[in-house]
Amino acid sequence: MRKRFWLLMAVVALAVTVPSGCGGSSDMMAPTGGGAADVVITINGMNGALSFSPNPASVQVGQTVAWHNGDSLTHTATADGGGFNTGNIAGGATSVPIAMGSVGAFGYHCNIHPSMTGTLNVTN
Repeated sequence: MRKRFWLLMAVVALAVTVPSGCGGSSDMMAPTGGGAADVVITINGMNGALSFSPNPASVQVGQTVAWHNGDSLTHTATADGGGFNTGNIAGGATSVPIAMGSVGAFGYHCNIHPSMTGTLNVTN
């Protein structure tokens, strides 16, 4: 019974982080359900524009991105316009890979520590 509860909670948490199509950004990202990401961005801690490495990071449309928290504090990677959100990433953990579906330069930040900023460039 507990396994079902935690599985249900994980599904609900994932559903909360996936955009519902508001504002036409639903194709910007999609969780891939696991596996290795094409690009991994490291969270270094609260260092402003140096909080994420590499910064800026570059991927192509369709490639996946995951954020690895190299800090001891919990952080997120959340698009400034709301196009993606990793949810909380505990120290030492890595987010679920997210497939990028739209071309553009996407600023993002940590929801917990908004001074932490990064840019993700998505190209064709």
